[in-house]
Amino acid sequence: MGADDRRERFDRGMEVLARIDGEAGERVVAALSDVSPELAHQIAAWGFAEIYSRPQLAPRDRQLVTLGMLTALGDCEPELEVHVNAALNVGLTPQQIVEALLHAAAYCGFPRAINATLAAKRVFAERGLLPVRDE
Repeated sequence: MGADDRRERFDRGMEVLARIDGEAGERVVAALSDVSPELAHQIAAWGFAEIYSRPQLAPRDRQLVTLGMLTALGDCEPELEVHVNAALNVGLTPQQIVEALLHAAAYCGFPRAINATLAAKRVFAERGLLPVRDE
């Protein structure tokens, strides 16, 4: 792969990242660029240009999957905050996000579901979406 192809994939990935994650995703790439520029590149070029932009799952569905996986992993609250923002950006409601995290409690345990829900709460507070009520 030539330098032009590499740059094109990065740029395409950054476009997708900006559309989905907004400034939060861009901040992650920027924060890595001086310590691990290759990781920053791969997040955009591979993670978003190659994987996230595949048409088989809608962005909304990808975010539900991502929220579940980050909850299952645990200790991913900063990433969860980025992806809760992204989930809202692609059309999930706060109620749907809370429901997905509640569902995770059955499979991941209460501590991880609580931590994920509190990360979501921080995002909801920043966006003026509290309190979250059942639909």
